[in-house]
Amino acid sequence: MLHTSDWHLGQNFYGKSRANEHQQFLNWLLQQVTEHDIDAVIVAGDIFDTGTPPSYAREMYFDFIVNMKEKNCQLILLAGNHDSVAMLGESKQLLSHLSCQVITQATESDSSHLSKQVITLKNKEGNNAAVLCAIPFIRPRDIIASSAGQSAKEKQQSLQQAISDHYQCLYQQAESVAIIGGNKTLPIIATGHLTTVGVTASESVRDIYIGTLEAFPANAFPKADYIALGHIHRSQVVAKSEHIRYCGSPIALSFDEAKQTKKVLIVEFDNAQLAQVTEQDIPCFQPLLMVKSKLEALHTDIESLVGAIDTSTFEISGQKIWLDIEINSAEYLQDLTPRIEALVKELPVEVLLVRRSKTSRQSMPASQKKITLNELSLTDVFATRLAQENWQSDKELAQKLRLEEMFAQALEQVQHQSAESKTVEDSSVASLKKGENK
Repeated sequence: MLHTSDWHLGQNFYGKSRANEHQQFLNWLLQQVTEHDIDAVIVAGDIFDTGTPPSYAREMYFDFIVNMKEKNCQLILLAGNHDSVAMLGESKQLLSHLSCQVITQATESDSSHLSKQVITLKNKEGNNAAVLCAIPFIRPRDIIASSAGQSAKEKQQSLQQAISDHYQCLYQQAESVAIIGGNKTLPIIATGHLTTVGVTASESVRDIYIGTLEAFPANAFPKADYIALGHIHRSQVVAKSEHIRYCGSPIALSFDEAKQTKKVLIVEFDNAQLAQVTEQDIPCFQPLLMVKSKLEALHTDIESLVGAIDTSTFEISGQKIWLDIEINSAEYLQDLTPRIEALVKELPVEVLLVRRSKTSRQSMPASQKKITLNELSLTDVFATRLAQENWQSDKELAQKLRLEEMFAQALEQVQHQSAESKTVEDSSVASLKKGENK
């Protein structure tokens, strides 16, 4: 089995398309399926970057599915928090005829509904090879009814228990398939698209607030033979448990991921047990570089960093390195970007982002501060507003913390609902146009 996740097809990266990188990755992935004789590929969420991906990203998606069918390899696609349930769901019945199963949302905890999330995986000979508990990004409304009068802590505990119960119910159903005559004949695999306690994330990972739950404890997962997780972009083992893993994203989705070696995981089973997990390094299809420097030393620093990169390994001859430049200067320089572009004109780089360091901005007197919005995230803007208030007592500080949590939850909900609404709107417009054409 090959475990991958967080493709984010269609990502717009500071005005740059990632189409070339994604296509090269998908071509490379198909090669791995052939070379390693893969029986099944699991994509653990965030197939697309938004709920309304551009048309070229959808074409890549469908082309890949067709190519996988030709390789006689099962494909399991799970929705993540960036994906639109409606958009993925509209084609899943058709794709089921191409050895591809799309799981868009968690279902109610009764046997008739849960069976849709328990999938028997077969090997290339057509024999049963594993049982999969296919769990996508979980939305609270899918598994729990809200109760009035609960405190924030009680809501968090209820939701964590509901997620745990959902996993356990699916695992029990999987056992009924895997265990025959008291003997376990097939390995059991589970998936998830969520944050677990203690993981290392990056800037591009949007905080998931499943209701009031920020992170799920690893010990609440069922005793599956392997748990394939998505959402965190850095490949890592969870809670020192070799069988619980994030594979990470296939390309760097933010500049702070630039130094990471991206991976897919090849998982082998023998005698219904996990036998081996192999980390397969993904080639870098577009080099990124983050440079932190003072303006007067910038040219020398970039030259030094670029010189340390082996450009002969680039997939495309003459390919330029994308740069994020953070200047350690409190002074607001209106001509900063053109000055930097002149400094790096002869180097094999392209500057995508120029900003002053956060420390530099904060060190300026309030009366002289000139901060542009591209130097701030949405959370930074809200934090700036909170800083205007006087938080002194323990009660006030607790209120500030609660406001920060509520803002993060609201932001996640608005971003997701906006994407969902846009998908429904686009579908309605398409239907109207189709009717007009008829």
